[in-house]
Amino acid sequence: MILSNLFAVPLVLLTLLIATISGCATMHRDVPKESFPATQYDAVLLQLSSRQPLNIDELASKLEGIDVVIVGEYHGHHASHLLQSSLQAALYRQNPKQVLTMEQFELESQLELNRYTEGESGESEMIEDAAAWDNYRASYRPLVEFARTRDIPVLAANAPADIVRCIGQKGPDYLDTLDEERRRRLPQKPFVDTPAYEEKFIAAVSSSHGAGDPSTKERIQNIYHAQLLRDNTMAMRILDARRAYPDHQILHVTGTFHSEERLGTVAMLESRAPEISVTVISPVFWRDPQSPPPIEEHRLHGDFLYFIQPLPVEFRDPERKRAATNARFSQSTLDPCN
Repeated sequence: MILSNLFAVPLVLLTLLIATISGCATMHRDVPKESFPATQYDAVLLQLSSRQPLNIDELASKLEGIDVVIVGEYHGHHASHLLQSSLQAALYRQNPKQVLTMEQFELESQLELNRYTEGESGESEMIEDAAAWDNYRASYRPLVEFARTRDIPVLAANAPADIVRCIGQKGPDYLDTLDEERRRRLPQKPFVDTPAYEEKFIAAVSSSHGAGDPSTKERIQNIYHAQLLRDNTMAMRILDARRAYPDHQILHVTGTFHSEERLGTVAMLESRAPEISVTVISPVFWRDPQSPPPIEEHRLHGDFLYFIQPLPVEFRDPERKRAATNARFSQSTLDPCN
């Protein structure tokens, strides 16, 4: 996710949800408006190079031989999670040598995740011990269960939430306060970035909160460094999977902000290992059923796009929205980062 809910910036970009697949390969070049996804489970999947709709098996066929497949999501959107699960199974049918890497588990929870996939603990124990996300059962259980029952390795890929939160509060120098063992688990260069990513991130955050006064600018920069720690950690963990399972295809699931436009995790991954092949699949909201899908404005978001229904509006009362935002941003009186 762009920001953990521990210091959440309420960006619609990163808290929304996504899609499964509908689409007939016989449709013509311009996707007709009649293809608008019928339910919150549905999506229209499109290959940008041809603008041809695809079904899930056609997508999997086009991904054969790709080293790393990254599927962006709007966290919690039914369509995103159905798409990920369907693609996982389709890729497995082609090549059972697969690894699943997940933003939704922190790397320090790997042991607890292993205990579950190896049959040493139950699901509720794993959810508690591995600090699984609140929507694990509704959104990520299918991915983990598919992997568990087929002996597919599952790697926890995210940075520890407490470290991310404290960098968001204190800045990148907070890493210097960590003990040697915890620091060693993180990337050597945890804040590698690209100018385009910083520009995109600052624009997204500033649109929600403004960036006028110096304290706000400093806060946004700290949050950006926290975001970079997540991206660099996920890139590191994908490469860990490549080293541990060199002949396997990696399926990585993550919030779309981390991967769209080949920025974030994708850019960090490619800077570390330019020789590997990476394909990005990104969600796009198709907001108006009377209009064609918004291909042009999102064509750089991924190698493949999947169009889904937008989520319901969270707030219509501006005062309630402001209060919710302030509550998310307020810091505890007990500062765990000192």
